[in-house]
Amino acid sequence: MERHDRYISPFETRYASREMQYIFSEDNKFKTWRRLWIALAKAEKAQGLPITEEQIAQLEAHKDDINYEVAVAREKETRHDVMSHVHAYGVQCPEAKGIIHLGATSCYVGDNTDILIMREGLQLVRRKLLSVIALLAAFARKYKDMPALAYTHLQPAQLTTVGKRATLWVNELYMDYQEVEHRLDNLALRGIKGTTGTQASFVELFDGDSVKIKAMEQAIAAELGFDKVIPVCGQTYSRKVDSMVLNTLSGIAQSAMKFSGDMRILQNFKEMEEPFEAHQIGSSAMPYKRNPMRCERITALARYVMIDALNPAFTAGTQWFERTLDDSANKRIAVAEAFLATDAILGILLNVCDGLVVYDKVIRARVMSELPFMATENIMMSAVKKGGDRQELHEKLRQHSIEAARVVKEDGGKNDLIERICADPSFGLHREEVEGILDPQNFIGRAGEQVEEFLTGCIDPLLEEHKDLLGERVQLTV
Repeated sequence: MERHDRYISPFETRYASREMQYIFSEDNKFKTWRRLWIALAKAEKAQGLPITEEQIAQLEAHKDDINYEVAVAREKETRHDVMSHVHAYGVQCPEAKGIIHLGATSCYVGDNTDILIMREGLQLVRRKLLSVIALLAAFARKYKDMPALAYTHLQPAQLTTVGKRATLWVNELYMDYQEVEHRLDNLALRGIKGTTGTQASFVELFDGDSVKIKAMEQAIAAELGFDKVIPVCGQTYSRKVDSMVLNTLSGIAQSAMKFSGDMRILQNFKEMEEPFEAHQIGSSAMPYKRNPMRCERITALARYVMIDALNPAFTAGTQWFERTLDDSANKRIAVAEAFLATDAILGILLNVCDGLVVYDKVIRARVMSELPFMATENIMMSAVKKGGDRQELHEKLRQHSIEAARVVKEDGGKNDLIERICADPSFGLHREEVEGILDPQNFIGRAGEQVEEFLTGCIDPLLEEHKDLLGERVQLTV
């Protein structure tokens, strides 16, 4: 039955995928704690501590069936979550309860789990990011030669192509992908560092044998799929790690906001649209409206992620000496919600980019309304070749352009610059000649080639390398 009498996060009901929600679920968290306790026991046994195969087998047998009711009851007494779960695990594994968490501090499970969960989250982000890149890359290639107005200062500038503009979106997401890969490559497990990072408890357990302690730490890392552990820390891994990861998510949010902002403007221009479903309602008051609600949602969530990325930055900057606990309450919200929001953003991007609508006739009409101004230099050169005076023609073009712009802006008329030029005998050009100059393909430079060069050189190899991860599709909840 749905709950209606308490706060429920919109990330759960509206935005984040089930997959990302599971990554940050209690189930995944506490199952990971048990994986870490098993890895610890195995490593300690391998280095000679009196731990039996039977004890490890009992731990393995109950690694996934967490007895939450026992842990919750114990935490009410102890006010300590880790020790409550140590107790609950021990209830299920009576033969092994004496060796669970042996020599470890709470951050052994807490911090190592945080690293493992962020790795899972980044892997899901990477997968969805690749599929967004694939969709936009295909779109860019399809429309690489379609001329479109480009804008600087949000004012018409020279021409570009629909596909070339799309490569700007793809390139920023490609930069984000590289950042995600960098973060994944550089994530290191906290390992077994002890209460203040000195490994003092393990020195006691192994009678000062540093070789055994280091071997044990490397074995735990390998068991959990890491090839390295952090070299030094206090009680916790440096909270800069959280900040760096969330900065990577913020980068994705920035790229997504850029895309969604461009799309919202293009939808206003009626050049492009996000998908609009058959029974979708754009406005409760205005039935005709087709609002860019998906891209607006991207913008909203992106804003949240970018601001949220400040949380771990402040946390990292205010950790005193070996650690303080003012990180805990903040980071369990900030890190999880940054991932949930980024997951939601990528889901919407997948939905939007899988059905982008292009109105080629509107795009061409907008191009042709501005192209006469852009073509004046070409027109002038053609007239000079026919014997015209460059300086005189330049002045006439200036005057004609000003008057044509006045008609557009003040009278609401159409751009009649070409008619003015054709009617001016100083230019000596027939309309057919002028219209030949006005072919938009003459004004897009190397746009089409740039699209192919970028896709062939950067994106195609990436997508080929990860083709088994592509093809993600999303059905939005609301």
